[in-house]
Amino acid sequence: MSSQTPKQTSGKTSKSRLRTALFAGAAALGTMVSTAFGDVGGGDRVVGAPFATRAPVLGVHGMAATAHPLATQVALDILKEGGSAVDAAIAANAALGLMEPVGNGIGGDLFAIVWDPETEQLYGLNASGRTPRGRSMEDLRQRLGDAGSIPSVGSLPVTVPGTVDGWFELHGRFGTLPMSDVLAPATRYAREGFPVTQLISYYWDRNMDIFQRRYEEGPWLEEFDNARATYLIDGHAPAEGEIFRNPDLANTFDILARDGRDAFYNGEIAQTVDTYMRRIGGDLRFEDFAAHESEWVDPVGVNYRGYDVFELPPNTQGIAALQMLQILEGFDLASMGPGADALHLMVEAKRLAFEDLARYYADPDFSDIPVEWLISDEYAAERRALISTDTAMTEVAPGEQRLEQGDTTYLTVADENGMMVSLIQSNYRGMGSGLVADGLGFMFQDRGELFALEDDHPNAYAPGKRPFHTIIPAFMMRDGVPLMSFGLMGGDMQPQGHVQIVVNMIDFGMNVQEAGDAARFRHAGSSTATGVPGEGVGVVELESGYGPAIREDMARRGHVTEDGNGGFGGYQAIWRDPETGVYHGASEMRKDGMAAGY
Repeated sequence: MSSQTPKQTSGKTSKSRLRTALFAGAAALGTMVSTAFGDVGGGDRVVGAPFATRAPVLGVHGMAATAHPLATQVALDILKEGGSAVDAAIAANAALGLMEPVGNGIGGDLFAIVWDPETEQLYGLNASGRTPRGRSMEDLRQRLGDAGSIPSVGSLPVTVPGTVDGWFELHGRFGTLPMSDVLAPATRYAREGFPVTQLISYYWDRNMDIFQRRYEEGPWLEEFDNARATYLIDGHAPAEGEIFRNPDLANTFDILARDGRDAFYNGEIAQTVDTYMRRIGGDLRFEDFAAHESEWVDPVGVNYRGYDVFELPPNTQGIAALQMLQILEGFDLASMGPGADALHLMVEAKRLAFEDLARYYADPDFSDIPVEWLISDEYAAERRALISTDTAMTEVAPGEQRLEQGDTTYLTVADENGMMVSLIQSNYRGMGSGLVADGLGFMFQDRGELFALEDDHPNAYAPGKRPFHTIIPAFMMRDGVPLMSFGLMGGDMQPQGHVQIVVNMIDFGMNVQEAGDAARFRHAGSSTATGVPGEGVGVVELESGYGPAIREDMARRGHVTEDGNGGFGGYQAIWRDPETGVYHGASEMRKDGMAAGY
């Protein structure tokens, strides 16, 4: 399906009509929210939705929304120096790898969608790495022994980190400043230090404690001294407000600024990794780094009520969000409002899409994935017919063509020329594998945990293969006009979260900040891409904003509901007013991040 015209729409729409159409439901929002979520802060705000934490942040020349206030400021500084939105996104991502190591870093992978105003096109980049080419499925099974799955720590789940190559691919096509200038702010923070924020401090301590226990238990985490030396201060994880420094990472950034991506994949960094992996008994080699390359891909889109929503194709799970939207388009969610009726339908659409995810999504270099069929109108109608409006499906199976919670960072940047970047980057589970190569200052990802071990599964482990990926950036357009770059991090929450943001804005008339502040659900218990089967109707985790009446209504329909544990994602977005060109930025109230513009 074309990256620019996912479905034919009826002619061009004026910019003023675009703006009016998107917020047509805003007047009724107060009534909807009162019914669905109760009178949450009903008398606390003069304007806007009663549950909103703040109004959107506005700017004309540029906007950045990241998971850390200092990273957001880094992005704005780069924009003010004349950098492009891509330059600013790379700079912010480098800072986040330092400041938010619990979710991302240059030991992980990256995906991005870029709107380029010069060519008036969307570009997609898949910067995910592959497994060691010298380790077969038989070798892996021998190493695993009786273990039924790939562990989350140690060398076995480590794949080639793709982030650095992704940076240089993006910069080579869309960058304007030298990479040395782009990496300078993160390098300076790494040497001089920065204060650790509240939520990151919490996850930092929890991750290091888990690593320590896994190291003591054995046998998977082969070495942990380097991680302790890198990420602990006098033997403890940094507390909120404590200054953390990472001089090793600063040195690594200096090497990249001086010698470019080849230092990472064909030079001294790759050689250091090779030496380290041989020492601890890991399989990743210099040759695996030298063979790595990112892939430019066409974003895949569907048209939802006149708006074109784009995701990246597999090996990501992005098309699960598109499948859900295709199913939901057949229901009048706007008339329902954000109550139990709409919630039930979104959960059922998720359950259907995720069975297909478990059956079909994998590295397209190794499997023929029927993307066009999965997101087609005809298949959506077939799947939609399985949904009852008042009863949860007792069994769900994938269609026949005749996740675990992950930790990630999402960021988005827009510049004065109209370039918009939607970028997501991750080490996967927590901080990653627990392994830090000698003197490099970053932890390797554990993304390879997500392979299946069944030979006939599309996502089965193989040498030189990219694993199934949970991280997905998103973008929204209408009739060729760019409207919003957005994302919502958090393992299998991501497609569910993307859909909730789109529905909140298009069906329920919320603005870009309200759409992220509204209460969320997260359904767990579907089949997974690692071969784990589904668990009946699963469990619908609900945030506290959903009142007792909705929970009772969901139970009556056959759903099992629980209070959530905070795993509802981390949202950032930039919406561009098509009439004025003003950027509206939003950031997640559940995290430490910030949106800012100028």
